[in-house]
Amino acid sequence: MGGFFGVVADKDCTEDLFYGTDYHSHLGTKRGGLAVLQSGEFSRFIHNIENAQFRSKFEDDIGKMHGPMGVGVISDYEDQPLIVGSHLGLYAIVTVGVVMNTEELVRRSLAKGSHFSEMAGGEINPTELVATLINEGRTFADGIRLAQESIQGSCSILLLTRDGLYAARDKYGRTPIVLARKDGAIAIALETCAFPNLGYEVVRNLGPGEIVRIAGRQVEQVAPPQGKLQICSFLWVYYGYPASSYEGVNVEECRYRCGAALAKRDNVTV
Repeated sequence: MGGFFGVVADKDCTEDLFYGTDYHSHLGTKRGGLAVLQSGEFSRFIHNIENAQFRSKFEDDIGKMHGPMGVGVISDYEDQPLIVGSHLGLYAIVTVGVVMNTEELVRRSLAKGSHFSEMAGGEINPTELVATLINEGRTFADGIRLAQESIQGSCSILLLTRDGLYAARDKYGRTPIVLARKDGAIAIALETCAFPNLGYEVVRNLGPGEIVRIAGRQVEQVAPPQGKLQICSFLWVYYGYPASSYEGVNVEECRYRCGAALAKRDNVTV
């Protein structure tokens, strides 16, 4: 699975970024990463979290990171965030999802002259593949839409640029993206449980395939929702944190309702 958290603040965002990302720790077991943008420059840390919790790995790093915009990610296996230089500009990218047609997209990109760095075992980093697709666009918004249309499977994206933070929900809405605000900051996350203890209030869910750009205190919709919502039911059944809600339905409440429905079929008497 995996999860991410992004924030655009009037002042330093790193404390919110640290705790907001940590609230997604139950969604991944391999890697954690943070990237912050300040004065056009990125600072980034990535750690293996297989044998120690996210918070213990990053608590020393967070004091070295300062800036008003940042992204964080919990990943099942690949290193993230990636810092990418392209004709669109320098940016940091994190993704959550599963790309089913990786081999086809890699062949297509290589035929166009692209190249990839290797992961252990020679595998292509899926987030790097998504970045390569985005780089084919004329603008960030155009590139994100191109990636969404090319990918078979599911891929939600946070893209941190010098001009703001882009958030794009996968075209089927299989993974949620939730927008929240508080005085002086706007945040975007997969899990709503990341917001209350940090003082944010949920504004709304992004729709399937929707793309927004957050800059300053403004949220600009650069691509409207499209298609039919096909959110992953396993979020309520297995992956989701009990305090979170997806599309307005609380995880714990849903699990109780599922249990009640199963109990109706239980005819065993004691």
